[in-house]
Amino acid sequence: MSQRRRILVLQSPSHQDDQRGKGLSEEPTNFQNEYDSVRVDSLARAVELLRTERFDAVFTETSAPDQNQWAANLLQAEQILGALPEGVAGVDAELRVLWANAAFENWCGGPCTGRSFYDALGSPETLGPDYNPFHTALAGATAITRLHCRGMEGTQSSRSRYLELHVTPIQEADRNQGSPSAPRISQLIAMCRDVTAEVHQQQKLDALHQAGRELNALSADQLADMSVEERIELLKLNIRRFTHDLLHYDVIEIRLLDPKTGQLAPLLEEGMTPEASHRQLYARTEDNGVTGYVAATGKGYLCPDTAIDSHFIEGSPGARSSLTVPLISQDQVIGTFNVESPKPNAFSTEDLQFAEIFGQKIAAALHTLELLSAEKRSTASQSIEAVNREVAMPVDEILAAATSVLDRYIGHEPEMADKLRKILNSARAIKMCIQKVGENIAPPAAGAKPGEDLKSRLKGLRVLVADQDDRVRRSAHAILGRFGCVVETAGDAQEALTMARLSNYDAILADIRLPDLGGFETYQRLKQVQPQAKVILMTAFGYDPSHCIVKAHQEGLKFVLYKPFRVDQLLDALEKSGSPPRSEPIKAEPVNA
Repeated sequence: MSQRRRILVLQSPSHQDDQRGKGLSEEPTNFQNEYDSVRVDSLARAVELLRTERFDAVFTETSAPDQNQWAANLLQAEQILGALPEGVAGVDAELRVLWANAAFENWCGGPCTGRSFYDALGSPETLGPDYNPFHTALAGATAITRLHCRGMEGTQSSRSRYLELHVTPIQEADRNQGSPSAPRISQLIAMCRDVTAEVHQQQKLDALHQAGRELNALSADQLADMSVEERIELLKLNIRRFTHDLLHYDVIEIRLLDPKTGQLAPLLEEGMTPEASHRQLYARTEDNGVTGYVAATGKGYLCPDTAIDSHFIEGSPGARSSLTVPLISQDQVIGTFNVESPKPNAFSTEDLQFAEIFGQKIAAALHTLELLSAEKRSTASQSIEAVNREVAMPVDEILAAATSVLDRYIGHEPEMADKLRKILNSARAIKMCIQKVGENIAPPAAGAKPGEDLKSRLKGLRVLVADQDDRVRRSAHAILGRFGCVVETAGDAQEALTMARLSNYDAILADIRLPDLGGFETYQRLKQVQPQAKVILMTAFGYDPSHCIVKAHQEGLKFVLYKPFRVDQLLDALEKSGSPPRSEPIKAEPVNA
């Protein structure tokens, strides 16, 4: 005997009410003999049976005018649910799955009808904000939460995923209580959207922000104990670590831009060829690779295929694609961050976004490092200036006194003269040691700064300043010492002449009103004892009742400083004593006379 065919009979709820009490129309006898019929009156039940059981046909009663349309809608809804990328499931009040579409069953690893909703998904972790979404929905409100499904071994859903879950109640009239309008909730619709990519992206962004905080994170005690070079090495180590751990890049290169020359100097490289590491690149759009192009334009650049990209210059062996972003601080490009891969199309626009964010963190760390270095240089410079300020004048007094005594013993007592020369050398060595210590603990900042070119030309210039006013002599030490000059001072003409006779100077600055000798005579005698030195006369407010400046001009005087003179005038006079013209203007500062 052959197996009887099965049909699903769809009855609308309204048609069922009409037939209640008097029975449904009877099927023909031959219909009853050949078919087993299953009658349903709800959409959820029909979908559940169609998905879980076999039927040869679907039967609708023609006595209900809306029956055919209802059946067509049902079948269309089934097709739509099957095509949705989101997972959809019908759940009863006991949280058992009544039916589910293909996407949801795929996450569950197979058919899940009759199983507990949470068990079907492998007992996921509820992350909120609603930690009891089905309880909320059974109370009549739509609930939203996020689930973390860690995956089920041996199933199609073995990988971890994050699902955003929306649970919506289906309200039906409770006919058993004789009150058609009284709602009751017996079924729920659970719709899940896979948000794994979004969650991973946010986790990566959070990790990048945390990495930015850690790139140059040091306590005050650690900063105090570390040199600038040690801080740079720590920063490079952290950049390498986060680039590997977060972005998973193995070939990286960071270059810093010299704003004056436009050159991109290597700071860090890994996986690059020696030729690429030492290649000179500039911030230009042509002939300087992708790195030069990015530095010039300030925009990130994706190179999907190096073989057809006119900007690309090989950095790592066999590179087939690259990603380069600018390092920007204070709205200025300060460098570039470049990564390369042996695979074509290895980087996406999302990778570019992450690299730009990481580049911002690197730039911020470099800026912080520069601020800390500048602070250390400033503090060290202030300390050295304070030491110089306290030591310079006493040492000058020692030099003047020892020179005066030496002048008496030369040619008479060689042994005493030698001892005095040792005193002079030791006194001068004290100044040089202070200056050397200052240069060591306060190294110059990276990149040329205004006045650095002039400082390099004046560094080591030996200058003698003769003035009876202590303030002028102190100012000479403070200003000229800042530019690397070796300064010695004298309080009167006799001290100046003695020091000039026994020591060599590149320039001598003498006031025209020294207490023991007139300005013109001072000029003449200084030129006699040191004809190779540039002699510069100084006067307060141009006051010269003896016309000594006019007379000195006739004898070859070329420079006069009028007190209170300015720093630019003072440096200009010294620079023109044989050095080439300076390229940077010097900011004027008043000097106390």
